[in-house]
Amino acid sequence: SCVDVHLPINDLLTQTPAIFEPQSSIETAASSTSSNAPSVSGPRQANRAPEKRLTLFALRLAVLEKAATGLGTLGFIWATVVLLGGFAITIDQTDFWFITIILLIEGTRIFSRSHELEWQHQSTWSLADAGINSFRAVKSRSHIAFRACTSIFRTGPTSRAVKVKASPHLKNWKKTTTLTRTWTSSDVPLLPYGQWVFLSRNISRLLYWLQLASATACVVLSLIKLIKQNYGEIQKGDTDKRNRKSALTIFYALALAEALLFLLEKAYWEWKVMWKKILDRVNDECELGPVGMVSVRRFFYDAYSKCVNGSIFDGLKLDLVSFAMELLGSDSSDEQLIGVRILEKFTKNPRFCEDTLQKIGITISVIERLVEMLNWKDVQQEEIRRSAAEILAKLAGKKQNSLRVAGIPGAMESISCLLHIHSVTNCGEIVKQEVVRDNQSYGYWGFNELGLQILKKLARDHDNCAKIGNTKGLLAKIIDFTQAGERLLKDERVTESQILVVKRSLQVVKMLVCTTGSTGRLLRAEISEVVFTISYIRDILRFGERHPMLQKLGIEILTSLALEADATERIGGTGGLLKELLNIFFKQGMPVDQNHVRIAAGEALAMLAFESANNCHRILRLKVLEKLVDALDDPLLRINSARILRNLCIYSPTECFQQLRGVITAAPTVLMLIMTEENKLQEVMVGLAAHVFKFMSSEEASAMFKRAGIQEADLAMTLVQVLKKYPQPQTKTPRIRRYVVELAIWMMKDSHRNVKIFKNLAFERELEGITESTSELESFSIFSGAIGLSRYKMSIHSLVDTAMNLLTDVI
Repeated sequence: SCVDVHLPINDLLTQTPAIFEPQSSIETAASSTSSNAPSVSGPRQANRAPEKRLTLFALRLAVLEKAATGLGTLGFIWATVVLLGGFAITIDQTDFWFITIILLIEGTRIFSRSHELEWQHQSTWSLADAGINSFRAVKSRSHIAFRACTSIFRTGPTSRAVKVKASPHLKNWKKTTTLTRTWTSSDVPLLPYGQWVFLSRNISRLLYWLQLASATACVVLSLIKLIKQNYGEIQKGDTDKRNRKSALTIFYALALAEALLFLLEKAYWEWKVMWKKILDRVNDECELGPVGMVSVRRFFYDAYSKCVNGSIFDGLKLDLVSFAMELLGSDSSDEQLIGVRILEKFTKNPRFCEDTLQKIGITISVIERLVEMLNWKDVQQEEIRRSAAEILAKLAGKKQNSLRVAGIPGAMESISCLLHIHSVTNCGEIVKQEVVRDNQSYGYWGFNELGLQILKKLARDHDNCAKIGNTKGLLAKIIDFTQAGERLLKDERVTESQILVVKRSLQVVKMLVCTTGSTGRLLRAEISEVVFTISYIRDILRFGERHPMLQKLGIEILTSLALEADATERIGGTGGLLKELLNIFFKQGMPVDQNHVRIAAGEALAMLAFESANNCHRILRLKVLEKLVDALDDPLLRINSARILRNLCIYSPTECFQQLRGVITAAPTVLMLIMTEENKLQEVMVGLAAHVFKFMSSEEASAMFKRAGIQEADLAMTLVQVLKKYPQPQTKTPRIRRYVVELAIWMMKDSHRNVKIFKNLAFERELEGITESTSELESFSIFSGAIGLSRYKMSIHSLVDTAMNLLTDVI
């Protein structure tokens, strides 16, 4: 289903990035499936296409029309061959003139019906007068006109239409002013004077009433002769006139039947259109809105024309989606506007969106046309361009369609054209970058949001991310939209669209920096090298207290950028950024629904401290070690606090040793939390303990055990139980077995008594199990999706060998 699922923003942003734990493709697919599950269920409706009523109506009209055509043709042939040919001399003078008048009337009506279509093509070229001609009829008007002159009653009664009442919006819509070297048929002055009389719409109305008057006159004349039966007297023995009465009766009956069928068709037409409001009902069911009546009428006349000019069943094959897709290829701006309006409405309608997107997705020419429309910057084409962007935004929501959109040559450049940035410069130096504000002539904010929305959906695919990165100037544009200064973030009157543009841009950047593999490395390098990226995010962290969702997105971008060493140093070297992250991490009194921002800040700090001596030194200079230790008692912060402390213990410069001794006070809390059954908490605390104890002597360690009320044997027993619990490495706790071995090694080195304890607990057997079940999963500190980054310098096999040697050396 393509129904939009609207969830609270916090629910969409609380997922932990795959940094500290690997994420397999199976897990990703499962989460994607669950998140994109249909929000509506139930059997498909038997009749999901309201336009079926119109095609059926067109078929029934075509049956009447072709029946009248057959009778009219037969009557015409009978009159010209039998009566005027065989009895031209012998028929009564009255009958001769009656027949002649009827044929002239019928000829006039035939002429008016064929040429009225041509005139109405001209009168409905703009939307203000549209309503009774079809797109295909416009393209083939000359062919139809000539065909109608040679084949009786072959064209449909296009004059029998109700006048379209265009809305004020349509009347104010102006056609594109482009230089053309040919006349537009509706602009041709037929006569130098009295042009208002010879307007095409007036001529079409005249021809319409002429048809109606002709059919009525035919009925009257035929009835007069059939009732009176005054065909003249036949002299006895006059063999030339013996069949005259029958021939004339047949002719008048055929003429009457043909005219009555025409009037019946007209009555049926008026009853369905005027009284039953079939066009209005279909428009309402399709939810096309007031301007949709033009689309519905054009569709109906197109279906009717197919039924009349071909098989009566041809019109049944037509539907509004294919009709709209064909209109997109028109050279007329009015036709294009009708087409994109229909497709936009249907792609946003839960009842029709699935079928509509499927049809568009398998028609590459339509996708190409929609992408081309993104480049149309003329003010008069604004609505067409916006509707095309809306359709593509929906289309890109499905992965297969997003690949097709991105595969169109020049698609990324066209999408980039939707993003409007205005740079304010001073002597060639960029002072400030602003998004162009809305004005009366053009809505830039709407296009910016749509462009970013399309990019966000395209960025779900790895290959599309590479294309975004390779599009010249596109990354810089996206990053420019992440700018949200103090005035924007703190202003209570800021519009939702402005914040939404910032959010969309941050989401796109986040998806790009989270890309895995070599593509992800290149994108993270390019994004971090843009001089505005990190400073814009710093402003969001500093002034974005009113917008926690923006803060979290910015923090997650920093976390992913920190996968690259150069970006880590750039982030740490940006003045005040680490301080802002720490302020958010330690901030008290935040609403519960904003806790995800504090958690994200802790993850970012842990990543920035990882393998970065400079960032560790910067964090320690902010004198937050005591706060980090205290945060171990906070259930919300303890996991990320433990990660930060561990990285500080490992990667801080040697001159920070004395300052880091303050982490000793955390030992009792760490020991107690190791005894917990919570998997993730147990993993990080075991990993922290192995390094906290390195800052204390054996005597201090013993004192810490006593203070915590835990014996070394109890801790050893817990560690052995952990290894039994994890006979195989787990994706949720990929480092826990490594951390257990590290802590056991420290304990055995610290005291020979601990060696005996581990030996009595059959620790050696558990170590052998680790050797037999070790995988690459345990060889990396961090992950980018399913790809391991930053391999441990010491393999887990080496750690196991060290532990085995310690167990063997016991006396």
